[in-house]
This record gives sequence, C-alpha cells and structure tokens, in this order.
Amino acid sequence: MSLTSVTVTSVPLLDLDAQYAPIRSQVLKAFEEVLDSKQFILGPRVEQMEKEMAEYCKTKYAIGVSSGTDALVLALMALNIGQGDEVITTPFTFFATAGSIARVGAKAVFVDIDPLTYNIDPKQIEAKITSNTKAIMPVHLFGQMADMGMIMDIAKRHNLYVIEDAAQAIGSEYKGQPAGSIGDIGCFSFFPSKNLGCCGDGGLVTTQNAELAERLEIMRVHGSKPKYYHHVIGGNFRLDPIQAAVLSIKLPYLEDQHLNRQKNAAYYDQNLKGVVGLPFVADGNRMIYNQYTIRTPQRDALQKELNDKKIGNAVYYPVPLHIQDCFKDWGYKLGDFPHSEAAALEVVSLPIYAELSQAQQDYVIHTIKHFFNS
Repeated sequence: MSLTSVTVTSVPLLDLDAQYAPIRSQVLKAFEEVLDSKQFILGPRVEQMEKEMAEYCKTKYAIGVSSGTDALVLALMALNIGQGDEVITTPFTFFATAGSIARVGAKAVFVDIDPLTYNIDPKQIEAKITSNTKAIMPVHLFGQMADMGMIMDIAKRHNLYVIEDAAQAIGSEYKGQPAGSIGDIGCFSFFPSKNLGCCGDGGLVTTQNAELAERLEIMRVHGSKPKYYHHVIGGNFRLDPIQAAVLSIKLPYLEDQHLNRQKNAAYYDQNLKGVVGLPFVADGNRMIYNQYTIRTPQRDALQKELNDKKIGNAVYYPVPLHIQDCFKDWGYKLGDFPHSEAAALEVVSLPIYAELSQAQQDYVIHTIKHFFNS
C-alpha cells in the first residue's frame, strides 16, 4: 500500500446508499405493487420470501416475523419456555438475546466466551445445566457460527432445545451446514445494517420440524387458528409484505455481498497483521463478516483517533449483559465472565461493507498503523 495514494478523508461504518442505488428501481416498483395490491399484512409476498429463505438456509420451513428480537421471543414461546425455566447463553451479545429470555419470564444462565471467536465456549456449558435448564441459545456473533457440533451433542445428552441466535449470521456455515439449519429453531434479523437488511425491522424463524413450524405460524398471529379461535397464546409477530418484497429483491445479491466482505476482510488481515488482534475464523466455519472486529488494549484511544479521522467504527458490545442494570436480579457480578469483560474493553469494529473501496480501506489501515507507530 502506498501511503501517498491515500486520498480518502472519511469512511462511513456502513454505506446504505451504495447498496441501495443499483436496486432502487426494483424496490420502488415492488413498493408500488404492494401498495396497489392493498395486501399490507402477510400474504403472497411474505410466502414467496419464506420459500426463498428456506431454500437459502437449507431448512424445510421459514416463517417471516416482525424483527430479530421477536424471532427470539416467538421461538421461546413456541417451545413453552417461561417462568422458572433457564436458558444457557452468552453475555457477550446484543441485548435482545437475554432480553427475550427475560421477557418470557425465564432466566439467562450465562457462559463465558471463547476469547478467539467471541462465541459461547461450549466446554463450559455442561457445568451450568440444572433441572431448570430448558434450552441452549448460542449466538453466531459477528457472522461466525458457534461450535454447533459440541453444542448439539450436549443438548442431545441432556434433552435440551437449541435456539440459534443467527441475527448476524445469515449465510454463515458450520462444516457446510448453514446458520439456522442445525438447532430446533434458527432466529434471524433483517435490521437494515445486516448483510441482508430490509427497509425497517424484520426477522425470520427457521426449523426442520413440521409440527414446530405450524406452531410458530399460529403463534405469529396471536395463536389464532382458525381466525378468532385461540388454543394457545401467541403475539403479533407478523412481517409486512413491503419488507418481504425488499428481502426477495436483495437475496439474489447476498452471496456477492458475502464474497466482497470476505475479500475486504482478507485485505485488512494482510495489512493489519501484527498491528492489532484480528478476527479468528475457526476451522470448518464460513465467516460472512457481519462485522470486522479488531482488538487492542488501546481501544479507547484508537477509537478516538478513528473518530478524529472520520472513520466509522463501533464497539460491539461495551457492557456485557451480566452486568447490565436491568439483569441485576439474576445475581451476576463483575468478574464472573473475564473473557467477555476483557473483550468489551478491547474490541472495535471497522467498516467492512461490500461496496467499500480499496482506497477507503487504505485510509483506515494507514490511520491505524500511524496511530500505533506515532
């Protein structure tokens, strides 16, 4: 990289304009068709998207829902997990992971992360299982799947459900198996910043089980089947057809998005090796880089430098869930999960979106190298 060639003066964390421009006419046409149809809740657009997503995720069933958070809540409700139950998960994740567990009246039992992948450490799971444990909820963080082989073995031995929190991982794989296809239920988010994002909130649940798929579909509409007859209590977890239409338009481009993110990650790896801690991809995993997360004990100072140079960045996540105020009744304290706590103090994510230019990356790389060499 020639430093004299760096002419960029700012880089956004994400550039949705660049992603939207090539498909703008398709999106506007789809909006018009949905508006003209007057079909604003569920309907054929959602059904089409569900079929496409099931094929992509290699699952028998896919059910569109209102958000990634609601996907988790619906999954827990469909598995009858509630008051007094425990769900084993990670404290180093977005709030919705544990928030969904709390919302159904259950308790999140946290397990520390593998410091390399930032995913739940499966070697620590079995020691946390009690008579109240009903499920394991691994999070496929930053676009890399957790060790699903070991997790599924543990779940089978102890007769536990597995809910994959795949909000950041559509298209990622574990030994050739896509995210959302291994556990009892997979949960996805289509928040606009995701590799596959809609134009608002949206989500998906996947499963290989026909009975469970039917229950998820029924509970998505307040537990109603037939309409106005309720044998179970569900919620309003419906995906609207405008979001489904956007997803159907964007899905054919998703593999190219992944490939470009992987190419950008390889360029960062090549130029930042030995400067900062780089993302680690476990053997057999396909990483789709929902985030490109580096690590340094000088994170806060580096982040200030990035901000000063107008380089988009973000810390995912600055406060592990076990020390969030709203979960204090669960009895955790600082020091309980040292790997999660250390990561929260040292990680920062860089721009990695598919449309990122080499010149933009060079500017990011130059800024980071200059920071550590000054």
